Amino acid sequence: MKIGIVCYPTFGGSGVVATELGLELSKRGHEVHFITYNQPVRLELISNNVHYHEVNVPEYPLFHYQPYELALSSKLVDTVKLHKIEILHVHYAIPHAYAAYMAKKMLREEGIFVPIVTTLHGTDITLVGSHPFYKPAVTFSINKSDAVTAVSESLKNDTTRLFNIKRDIHVVPNFIDLEKYHDNFTDCQRSMMAKPEERIITHISNLRPVKRVQDVISVFNNIQKEMPAKLMLVGEGPEREAIELRCQELGILDKVIFFGKSNEIDKILCYSDLFLLPSEAESFGLAALEAMSSSVPVISSNAGGISEVNKHGITGFLSNVGDVDDMTKNALYILKDEARLNTFKENARAEAKKFDLHAIVPQYEAIYQDTLKQCLVL
Repeated sequence: MKIGIVCYPTFGGSGVVATELGLELSKRGHEVHFITYNQPVRLELISNNVHYHEVNVPEYPLFHYQPYELALSSKLVDTVKLHKIEILHVHYAIPHAYAAYMAKKMLREEGIFVPIVTTLHGTDITLVGSHPFYKPAVTFSINKSDAVTAVSESLKNDTTRLFNIKRDIHVVPNFIDLEKYHDNFTDCQRSMMAKPEERIITHISNLRPVKRVQDVISVFNNIQKEMPAKLMLVGEGPEREAIELRCQELGILDKVIFFGKSNEIDKILCYSDLFLLPSEAESFGLAALEAMSSSVPVISSNAGGISEVNKHGITGFLSNVGDVDDMTKNALYILKDEARLNTFKENARAEAKKFDLHAIVPQYEAIYQDTLKQCLVL
């Protein structure tokens, strides 16, 4: 198949999943075309089966905000015609599914039919999409897609609760390339990060308020009072400055390592003993899955789809949002006993295997094929 993928080219979960999906599809013999405003951060290989098309948004004094949806729709029309793309897979209902529908209508005028598969990732539903201003556009975009997927049962339920959806939504979970998170990673120089007696705690996110990174600091502060520990923070975002100030006030700045944005998540996780994800909302919790793939147990909130990934008492523990004391208790329970820590590590890796890309990507292929067949009948 010739597949066009539209996504945000960022470090966020949706961009990572879309990129990894496209790369795996290319390995399985499909021709994949990424259409977005920048090259996706994890798109390291351009080959005969992988192509990138940049969406340029001309600046006109007439527009206060430049019309990205219009530029994207036009680029989709040109790319479909030039490369004979058979199906579009767009990640996020708005603006991507909305723009894809516009492109589909323009192409139909020229006798070209291309179906749209829309994947919902969370923010487009729970934060942006539920705003009254955008709700009609999100509802329209989902109902006009030829197939719709959501990354968790929780997100599917939120979508049907918040919008007047008149079509089926398939649940296809996020996935991980387990080969990148192999147990025998040979360059794991843990001594560079911490002393042998120190436990290493890790958090990875875009440091937005919804991630509750202040809770990460609180839990870590409680842990380091009980045992030697270091905290590794990966990511950049609006909370960065406030977090550094808080660490300084608590006197733990020397125990916190700020990595900023990184493409070497596997290397960072190989140092880790425990992962913290106390988010206020998560449609899936891809960061937790990445940690588990590296045999790192997870202490998290029970928000959204996290419980579909992190199994309470097996791969880690779930707590109510904001319950720092319970998270601390659970973290210490795992960290204070070496044998118990190793058991949780083994369980985390075993559970992560259920989300291996080789098990999930064929589900997308099946959806593409079914959608193409249905559209041919119509």
